[in-house]
Amino acid sequence: MKKYSAVFCLFFIIPLFAVSQGITVERMDPPFWWAGMKSEKLQLLIKANDLSATEVKIDYEGLRLINTIKPENKAYLILNLEIGKSLKPGTAKFRFMKDEKLVLKLSYEFRGRDKKRPTLAIKGFGPEDLIYLIMPDRFANGDTLNDTVQEMNEKGCYRDSLMSRHGGDLQGIIDNMAYLRELGVTTLWLNPVFENNQPFASYHGYAVTDHYKIDPRLGNNEKYRELVQKCQTAGIKVIMDMVYNHIGSECWFYKSLPFKDWVHQNDTFIFSNFRVTTLLDNYASAYDRTRMKNGWFDRHMPDLNYDNPYLRRYMIQNALWWIEYTGINGFRFDTYAYSDMDFMRELLTEVFAEYPSFNAIGEVWDNGPVIQAYFTAANCNNKKGDTRLPGTSDFQLYHAINNMINEEYGWNSGVERVYYTLCSDIAYNNPFNNLIFLDNHDVSRFFSVAGGDMKKFKIAVGFLMTTRGTPMLYYGTEILMKNFKDPDEKVREDFPGGWADDASNKFTYRGRNNPENEAFNYVKTLANWRKRNPAVQSGKLMQFVPENGVYVYFRYNEKNTVMIVINTGKTAWQPNLTRYAEMLKTSEKAFDVISGALITLNSLQVAPMDIRILDLVK
Repeated sequence: MKKYSAVFCLFFIIPLFAVSQGITVERMDPPFWWAGMKSEKLQLLIKANDLSATEVKIDYEGLRLINTIKPENKAYLILNLEIGKSLKPGTAKFRFMKDEKLVLKLSYEFRGRDKKRPTLAIKGFGPEDLIYLIMPDRFANGDTLNDTVQEMNEKGCYRDSLMSRHGGDLQGIIDNMAYLRELGVTTLWLNPVFENNQPFASYHGYAVTDHYKIDPRLGNNEKYRELVQKCQTAGIKVIMDMVYNHIGSECWFYKSLPFKDWVHQNDTFIFSNFRVTTLLDNYASAYDRTRMKNGWFDRHMPDLNYDNPYLRRYMIQNALWWIEYTGINGFRFDTYAYSDMDFMRELLTEVFAEYPSFNAIGEVWDNGPVIQAYFTAANCNNKKGDTRLPGTSDFQLYHAINNMINEEYGWNSGVERVYYTLCSDIAYNNPFNNLIFLDNHDVSRFFSVAGGDMKKFKIAVGFLMTTRGTPMLYYGTEILMKNFKDPDEKVREDFPGGWADDASNKFTYRGRNNPENEAFNYVKTLANWRKRNPAVQSGKLMQFVPENGVYVYFRYNEKNTVMIVINTGKTAWQPNLTRYAEMLKTSEKAFDVISGALITLNSLQVAPMDIRILDLVK
């Protein structure tokens, strides 16, 4: 466990010091706070070797000690504070008394809120954006000096090992920001960047061991803030991946729990059954529901228990801290449905109260639109209360896209699956908030799923860029990276060119081969066109029942209409324009978005396994 002097370097905390009796303060969370926040409450968790018998006195205008909580573990003390409107930026002094003698004096910093943020700071992402998902360890190594950090349990980089760290970092992402801008990316989502001090396979980020610290092999807190600010200055928003269901077994507070019930404890190890259906099933057994909620995600991932109010407060403040400290634009919640729903509702309520334009999406990986929609805000199914979650990762549409390109057309198969999935949007309050995608870090690479077929690739990308929802690309999809997830690490390979000794550099035109450039340019053309076209960002959607493998839909607003035709059939298709008269109105011509050509609609033909995206001329 690091002493407080190390934490000072990482977080720029006002120094803490013991004045007598050898008291050592290891950490205080949050490490600092801000004056002018809407929330009037602040919970400080202090870890020290002997504070349990002390009385705390504070003399700072606008700050009042409500009470002190002495957890079961005597190495901790909790201060509940009230922040008044008169509190100004500065340094508060906490005096710890024992038998009326001063035994410890601590300084705590209240900062002023940043008024010089980039224009995009804390402005939520949405359907107007194209999100790009990066696993930081596997994208680019911009700073070789952090490849090995001696105090970490897992040391070194071994790129020939799927499960080891490879050396990608935040600087590598900053160095390749021009590539993201050229592609048309408007929002960046990184897999978790918090410290993951696990002894093995720590690269993915989902076993957090310190919620207030960026993993030093990726950079540090200031480097992450630098990345956020540079992205926002370049017109790119940033999403932070949060894990609230579980922690890593090397988490600092798991190794010395403030309260035993900060994690779910069982007489013998119990896995979760991973059945989120038990949370909404009217007929679910109490045993199944409890196992779903309280079972562990994995043996090295203790399950957090949000029945403990001090853990709830700790995590909610951590969320607010990262938003205020960095100016990020949104959260993505890992394993959202496995987390405590009351806690998640409370967290989102406080976040949106403090930052009304912020946004969030949650991972809900299950079967069926109704199950998926249940966890989103103001849906028509959840009678237990509004979750406040704006949108979810749309696995139902993900499956339907795969059906569309790989199944023979039938009454309930092929492209019909897309049609039926979108018909189920009635279950949501706002399905346009859903995250839509072709692949991610947990599923097989799309180009492999498509059998290496460029026509299928173009249909799927074209659909992704034009249907409802917020589109997301997984790093490398645009250059046809491929593999099946067996194991997961095969779909998390390094981006070619991200390391100085790579044989080729796929970040550049010259480094890509002809098919890769064809795919990259296709994505780039659609992504940058989409940035300029509000009709496909937030406009309405009208779809027509597919016939013979042909699916026609329109995105439109008061100023513009876009017609999209997907032909998954085996013969060329020529439209009966009368069927689409309610959308075409007087339009007789359209610009083909991909080719840029002006075409006449009555001469339109769409080849088998092809997509046409047509910007109508009124």
